[in-house]
Amino acid sequence: MGNCCSDVGGGMAAVSGATSSAATGNQNDAVDMYLRSHGIHGLFSQIELSFSATSLRDRDVFSKSDPMVVVYIKERDGAINEVFRTEVVLNSLTPTWIAKYTITYHFEVVQNLLFKVFDVDTQYHNVEVKMLKLEEQQSLGEAYCTLSELVTKPNRSLTLDLIRREESVSSTHSQHCGKLTVHAEECFSSKSTADIILRCIDLESKDLFSKSDPFLVISKLVESGTSIPVCKTEVLKNDHNPTWKPVFLNIQQVGSKDSPLVIECFNFNSNGKHDLIGKVQKSLADLEKLHLGREGENLYLPTLVGHNYENKILNSKLLVDKFSETVQHTFLDYLAGGFELNFMVAIDFTASNGNPRLPDSLHYIDPSGRLNAYQKAIYEVGEVLQFYDADKRYPAWGFGARPIDGPVSHCFNLNGSSNYCEVQGIQGIMMAYTSALFNVSLAGPTLFGHVINRASVVACDSLSTGAKKYFALLIITDGVITDLQETKDALVKASDLPLSILIVGVGGADFKEMEILDAVKGERLESTTGCIASRDIVQFVPFRDLQSGEISMVGALLAELPTQFLTYMRRRDIKPST
Repeated sequence: MGNCCSDVGGGMAAVSGATSSAATGNQNDAVDMYLRSHGIHGLFSQIELSFSATSLRDRDVFSKSDPMVVVYIKERDGAINEVFRTEVVLNSLTPTWIAKYTITYHFEVVQNLLFKVFDVDTQYHNVEVKMLKLEEQQSLGEAYCTLSELVTKPNRSLTLDLIRREESVSSTHSQHCGKLTVHAEECFSSKSTADIILRCIDLESKDLFSKSDPFLVISKLVESGTSIPVCKTEVLKNDHNPTWKPVFLNIQQVGSKDSPLVIECFNFNSNGKHDLIGKVQKSLADLEKLHLGREGENLYLPTLVGHNYENKILNSKLLVDKFSETVQHTFLDYLAGGFELNFMVAIDFTASNGNPRLPDSLHYIDPSGRLNAYQKAIYEVGEVLQFYDADKRYPAWGFGARPIDGPVSHCFNLNGSSNYCEVQGIQGIMMAYTSALFNVSLAGPTLFGHVINRASVVACDSLSTGAKKYFALLIITDGVITDLQETKDALVKASDLPLSILIVGVGGADFKEMEILDAVKGERLESTTGCIASRDIVQFVPFRDLQSGEISMVGALLAELPTQFLTYMRRRDIKPST
């Protein structure tokens, strides 16, 4: 078996079929609800694609190829966009990849898929697959099909001939480059996840001078009788009695609790030729019984006797140290339980926006009714978020301006009141914004810390009363912030509250610092005192990308928000009421 990641260290890492992360959630729930609320009831389903190949070309001199699949979608305008990469399988011409690609199937759209197989050069085996430069890898061939063609097959599997790119353009005979098999399964969301800890005892040694380096591969059997890997544990070095880290399997992902699973124990080899130590075939229900009975199951090894294979029963055993089922509530569960997403907005009134009375200003109010960038952001973002807010009363603030007869304020009520900050509906925000332009003087600098702290007070007050509310603060700005560390401090503090921050950058400024706040590189924010943010709560989008159509408004808004919501709820063990 050649199923491992791209390097020895990477090859020993787990590629899990389901995750234990608290942030796991179906991010399409909110999008689907929004679409349905706007009368869009198209036929669409989530489809999971699995990949395997046979007879690949051998491009390596001293070993076999190290293949990886890259998936592209061909758009209606002819553009080809990369959407997914599998892991790299070491030294294999017949690989089965574990990583799956999930795509939304639309009945009314012809969805063109292009698959390219690359041999990843040895010098790049320590590089994450998403960072690999494909032009530096050798092509093993490519294949093409439509998603409709795939899902209409009786067993939802399609075996495609791989051809060289230069030959795919012409009709001449192409050199045999192997075959790629793509298998499709419809995804069913399930709230039940099995949390399992597996161990083995008395494993046989497969190495000459040391103990085995065992890992497990768990596969499900599909209708055709073939097995599809869904989970792989980490590799434990020099261990004949290994206990692996927990694996998490979505029950519907494997079919049901009674669906057969093949659990194979391999000895890891860096050349990709992993030795099968033994295997068992059990369902989740069987594994649960093994756990309850505190009994092990003997591994067996298919052995050739004459012209037939027989299962040789081994002394090695598989034991189940833990088996529990957990329920992961979805975003929709919380909405059904009475939770709300409450909208708040803060608008940048700094002088860099330009004189509001001149047409070149970002704050210019066009007499023709054409919306400026701030108005568009308020309207389009608010149109989506208002769907989740029952009373539609929104706190609205401005910052970076000097109110009449007052000093520069970095957080003032947009409605002009000194007592309350709420306005009614999206139209109320638009009216308060227009009114403020005639009642304040644009100033500066651009500070975020004050408005984030004000929003945190609102979220904290709601939390203290036990209200079922989660808040989303929309900050619309045209410039680079000058209180970066103070903003980090405010965000770290806010990360423990039911609050997310949506930042929309308008105009042509350089918004690189926003990427720091958005933690796009995965680095948690750190405060002045050394405290680390408990979670990522910021999402930044340049409005110019929204205008050019590079990002859909719904996608940009909801890409992280439902996950941030679920992360907060699950880490605090807050469950939706039924």
